[in-house]
Amino acid sequence: MSRVAMVTGGSRGIGAAICRRLASDGFKVAVTFHSRPEAAEEIAAEIVRGGGAAIAVGGDVSRSADVVRMVERVRGELGPIAVLVNNAAVTDCHKPWTEIDEEEWNRVLAVNLSSCFHCFRAVHPDMQAAGWGRVINISSVTVHLGRPNLVHYVASKAGMIGFTRSLAREVGRDGITVNAVTPGAIQTEAELELFPDQEGIAEWLGREQAVPRRGLPGDIADAVAWLASDAAGFVSGQTINVDGGWAMV
Repeated sequence: MSRVAMVTGGSRGIGAAICRRLASDGFKVAVTFHSRPEAAEEIAAEIVRGGGAAIAVGGDVSRSADVVRMVERVRGELGPIAVLVNNAAVTDCHKPWTEIDEEEWNRVLAVNLSSCFHCFRAVHPDMQAAGWGRVINISSVTVHLGRPNLVHYVASKAGMIGFTRSLAREVGRDGITVNAVTPGAIQTEAELELFPDQEGIAEWLGREQAVPRRGLPGDIADAVAWLASDAAGFVSGQTINVDGGWAMV
């Protein structure tokens, strides 16, 4: 029987690429979304048209009650969850730290970091019962670079790495691995919306990165697919930096 993967923030960008790649590797995929139901439904439909199994599941992953409901639906329609990809994130938050109010700080930490805890707590019984599980947290290269005007975002993404390492220590004996991926500057729909000068960004990154081309969602999906596979069974508590050699850590 095919294993089930749940991908948060799966309606576009990196999340959508991960959904497509895991489906191509034979996983049944739960494409979760918060504000883009049509896009998530289309990703799921595309996977089904290609011969796979997928559903779109809506909810707010920063709220534990929503997560429990989402996981129950995935379990009921696709089966027990074997792979969790924590990808959902607030990214439109560029501003000086002095302009970040308490509400925005809490929102970014809740969506980007607390959601990882809520989601894993909900899927853990499935992985523990199976004696096999993969948790993959999508962090950010900004943790290594310390980019300005993103203090709440970077704090949340750094928290994901701490979460990864500590959790890996606790659940390894259950057959569960926990790893993080730190994407570099990936050309997604969100980036195109926030930074329309793509030519200038490509020129700048060509100087900063060892590999001069633009990073694409598929580059991250490839790393996630490996971490989700049996081949990565001896890898846990690690952070894999996929950024074309921008931050060499």
